[in-house]
Amino acid sequence: MEELDWKSFAVVVVDDEEDNLDAFRFAFRKSFQLHYALGGQAGLELLDRVDAAVVVSDQRMPQMSGIEFLRRAKEKRPEATGILLTAYADIPVLVEAINSGAVERYVQKPWDSKELAAILRQGIRTFATVRENRKLREQLAHYAGYLEREQRDPIDYGEIAGESEAMRAVGKRIEEVAASRSPVLVEGEPGCEQEVVARAIHVGSNREERPFVRVTCAAFRGDALERELFGWRKGAFTGALEDRAGRFELADGGTLFLDSPECPSASLQARLLRVLDEGVTERVGSTEPHRVDVRLIVSLPHSLDRAWSRAAVLPDLLSKLEVFPIQLPPLRERIQDVIPLAEHFLRKYGRRNARAATGLSDGAKAVLKDYDFPGNARELENVIERAAILAHGDVIEPAHLAFQTRARDADARPANSSGAPVTSSPGGAETQGALTTRLDDIERRELLAALDRCGGNKAEVARTLGIQRTTLYYRLKRLGIEA
Repeated sequence: MEELDWKSFAVVVVDDEEDNLDAFRFAFRKSFQLHYALGGQAGLELLDRVDAAVVVSDQRMPQMSGIEFLRRAKEKRPEATGILLTAYADIPVLVEAINSGAVERYVQKPWDSKELAAILRQGIRTFATVRENRKLREQLAHYAGYLEREQRDPIDYGEIAGESEAMRAVGKRIEEVAASRSPVLVEGEPGCEQEVVARAIHVGSNREERPFVRVTCAAFRGDALERELFGWRKGAFTGALEDRAGRFELADGGTLFLDSPECPSASLQARLLRVLDEGVTERVGSTEPHRVDVRLIVSLPHSLDRAWSRAAVLPDLLSKLEVFPIQLPPLRERIQDVIPLAEHFLRKYGRRNARAATGLSDGAKAVLKDYDFPGNARELENVIERAAILAHGDVIEPAHLAFQTRARDADARPANSSGAPVTSSPGGAETQGALTTRLDDIERRELLAALDRCGGNKAEVARTLGIQRTTLYYRLKRLGIEA
């Protein structure tokens, strides 16, 4: 363990004689953070206010003995180290006190200042170790629960498919910032590869083995986002039935990715600024600071000026977030990346489903390159996932491709190299809307057949089709299939 700042930990000293407290104060006031109380009852009241790392008590005190005081102190502050000062070597009593856990060490009077200082430092070191281990256990438990709730699809960490000059420039920016601790602002249209960029930064840093925590900010409204990020104390608000760590604590040592947050409230801005400046968080309803080491990455669906009102944001927070911006170009501005991305998604779904298509026909590639992808890479991934399900062979054909944009006028469709409007089939006879309807019919028949083969077992249907159960439920609902 690295050397500790001894004065950052509280040492509570209890004695019934003021002279003894003065002697303690004179010997150790420059080395430790000392708090004093006259007698056991006053000491217990002091422990209600002070998070003590070490509790030192005289043995013989009126009304409450030192051993009894340390026993009750342990109930209030179970992680604190109890030290008993005694002029009476009543060995059986001391052994019983140590075996009970109320006393970790006892020191005979008159104490030697160098020896007692070493014992105090050891007590603080023990407390710090116990506190750190507790923090790591809580972080691991909460992070495991977070991962279970996320149920995220596996992705190729750090892999950004793309051959365009624009994406090579993005890759260079990622390399430049990954090794630093600076916050990063990722700006790009909805559906761009914001999370992939954030993960690439995380993987390229020395934080790779620590948590990467993603927060979908749209899921939290009002004060809910602040509570989710910083956690809360029991009773801080209605529904706070127990203490809970925030996402910053979960991400300690790693990276926190905020996906598309709205302009933060004044309270949340102040908290964000403090954690960026000082590395300190406080749970809602608590004044106890938690020191964290977190790399913050914020993605916005547009430029910062469009997404947030600068007048409503603290200038210091803006300057922190704009230290290192990365702009992601939309997919329509880098058509040369469409096919590498599509092939990347094909490999991804091929690992899940051995029967999925593994290639794209020339016709399918032409259709993909002629489409403008308003939903960017996310839309392309959805198109490829659906096509991989519908294709019964190894190759995806144009007829297997359907886009989120419904029927459009022929004049509005992008033209191919010959100047003719792009159609969804090689013959050019079908409109986009007609193709979409036909593909819906094909998908409906396939799903009904799979349900019939599996006796209505949706889990088995998802496994045979090589898709997630949530995806299956979405497809069934969208196509109006009740099963």
